[in-house]
Amino acid sequence: MTECGQWFVGIDWGTQELRVCALDAAGAVVGRRSVRYGGAGLTELGSWLETLAGGAMAAVWIAIEVPRGAVVETLLERGCTVFAINPKQVDRLRDHFTVAGAKDDARDAAVLATALRAIPHAFRRLTVDDPAVIELREHARLAAELTAERTRLVNRLRAQLHRYYPQLLALEAELAAPWFLDLWTLAPTPADAARLRPQRLAQLFKRHRLRRFDAAAVLQQLQAPSITVAPGTIPAATMHIRSLIPRLRLVQEQLKACCARLDACCDAVPSSEDPSGQDGEQRDVTILRSLPGAGQIVVATLLAEAPQALRQRDYHTLRLEGGVGPVTKQSGKTRVVLRRHACNHRLLNALHFLAAGAVQWDPHWRAAYAKLRDRGHSRARALRTIADRLLSVLCAMLRTRRPYDPARRRPVAA
Repeated sequence: MTECGQWFVGIDWGTQELRVCALDAAGAVVGRRSVRYGGAGLTELGSWLETLAGGAMAAVWIAIEVPRGAVVETLLERGCTVFAINPKQVDRLRDHFTVAGAKDDARDAAVLATALRAIPHAFRRLTVDDPAVIELREHARLAAELTAERTRLVNRLRAQLHRYYPQLLALEAELAAPWFLDLWTLAPTPADAARLRPQRLAQLFKRHRLRRFDAAAVLQQLQAPSITVAPGTIPAATMHIRSLIPRLRLVQEQLKACCARLDACCDAVPSSEDPSGQDGEQRDVTILRSLPGAGQIVVATLLAEAPQALRQRDYHTLRLEGGVGPVTKQSGKTRVVLRRHACNHRLLNALHFLAAGAVQWDPHWRAAYAKLRDRGHSRARALRTIADRLLSVLCAMLRTRRPYDPARRRPVAA
């Protein structure tokens, strides 16, 4: 990378068209372009920038709002230096050009180029993600989407069973369990349950290797007095459930396959210190997994959503992107500390579950959480504080390349 840019380019990214504005080192506009989004358009943009810079593509500094995608990857492949900035910051910088609130794509491109030339420290330099990180990110996000879809389907299933078959709900809290779906298929209504024999139930439990249920006891529960419903309710509810079960089975299978790939994807993420991945990021994965409360999804999300911050052991960036660093507003004698909303919400959720797991399973963090609650902090605020402290510990562990050691902890302050 050159010490400073010689050409500053702002790109306003649209789904159909890109608006481009280029400035020289003195801040004069040297070119404006509209480029169609697509292979031909991006090739044309790269060729124009190469001609503009005389082949010195590293001296072309590009400002853009979207931190990833085909445009970013094409420009990085060409050798340009690409920077990203939050759209909210661009909205504030636009006031430098007009206070009337006027906005158009060409002006936004000029704002980006001018801001990159004047305040490059406000931007974040982008790098090409490793293929293993891209795959891991997709699997982690897919697992989150499938989990949310399963929750929606289970809630709908529970609502329908509650309409006419509440005695079935008392058997199992996890309604997506395969044996539970097979049980409903075996006895979809109280009338079917009344004709059910213990031998059929025993065969079902044996097929699913369930030993915690007794066929006679389950049959007695299913044949308990049913609730009275309006005519047509049971056929309508069973029709709805029959449409839900195939989707629920499919989501379960896809989620199981996705989670089975997560560990392998985490282990495949290469190290910033050793590109072969023999002793670098593999070790980072081990350190991450040693944290109390760090499960499969949490580890995968941290590696996928904050790879650069983890490689740099950047605690400040991690706490800000994870939403656990508070926002302070102070004017005169007034000082207000608020929760941070501008963050990566996937990372925020992962840190929430990391802190909750640490509080549940580790006595040290449970005591720290209790003291925060005694000071009047809400549960959410206390967990954000615990997550913040865990990130500090994690960065120290990554710098020293040592896994989590409970014996090295400081006692919880009174």
